Amino acid sequence: MLCKTIYGKILKCLLPLSCVFLTVSCGIYSFSGTSIQADVKTVTIDYFEYKALRVNPSLSNDMTEALKDKFRKLTNLEQVEMDGDLEIVGEITGYDVKATAITANEVAAQNRLTVNVKIYFTNRKYPEDDFEKSFSAYADYDSMQSLDAVESTLCSEIIEKLCEDIFNATVANW
Repeated sequence: MLCKTIYGKILKCLLPLSCVFLTVSCGIYSFSGTSIQADVKTVTIDYFEYKALRVNPSLSNDMTEALKDKFRKLTNLEQVEMDGDLEIVGEITGYDVKATAITANEVAAQNRLTVNVKIYFTNRKYPEDDFEKSFSAYADYDSMQSLDAVESTLCSEIIEKLCEDIFNATVANW
């Protein structure tokens, strides 16, 4: 009787674990939140072209490298220079600073740095997943500070947000 009880408890534990194992191993779901089909093995992330009017000389490179790093950390996809199963082509279309909080004296209390990017996503295995989409992210800063003083920190925050949004749109299907 004791053996039967222990056997029953083991089965109750193994059943949920086997379901998790099957869904992960079949490529249906991963714990990083991605939903990449099992036959998709490679990704190409092209250099982000800079097309914004206001210039930030390092933003294209920083954006490209951050997105490559995110894919490297959160997927098992091999990054290839060209013709990947997945391809992400991007361009920075906007880089703007605008006043966001105006005081009673009509002076800006806060400014907002906004970066806009456009993504062209191609899935060579599943073309129905292809899309072209714009993404935007921003960070606010005190108007008493110059953009030069805070630009690096703000750009890091914005790039992180954009990479998260692009990653989710391309391989997490959120």
